[in-house]
Amino acid sequence: MKNKTLATWLTFFGGPLGLHRFYLRGFGDLWGWLLPLPTALGLYGIDRVMQYGQDDQMSWWLIPLLGFNIAACGLNAIVYGLMSREKWNSLYNPGAAPDALPGRTTWFTIAGVAVALLVGTAILMSSIVFSFQRYFEYQIQEALKVSQ
Repeated sequence: MKNKTLATWLTFFGGPLGLHRFYLRGFGDLWGWLLPLPTALGLYGIDRVMQYGQDDQMSWWLIPLLGFNIAACGLNAIVYGLMSREKWNSLYNPGAAPDALPGRTTWFTIAGVAVALLVGTAILMSSIVFSFQRYFEYQIQEALKVSQ
């Protein structure tokens, strides 16, 4: 029996590594194996900023991958947490009764949804701001080079 509360928290904390996909669908899930790729690329982008500084253009593309991946997992945690008991049990506990306990929403589930909403939104907005800031700074630098 797959527990909705556990899936919500696992999606929030381990989502960028695909842990929630393995919990819900098993180790044969392709998306579960692909989720760590943008996470690893984003971490590589952070490492590039530490090595080469903020002017490294490749890191501008890599770092938002991490942020968008974490934000997407936060959204997925919200979807899991707000799913009705009947729908949860029909999708992830097909042999159980529609009102089986693993599909119930508890205060821990709601707390997971709230945390995923707060943190996911903050990370998404930070990723967008970082991307636009780097893009516009680059455009200004290029304009200054042309005018000289």
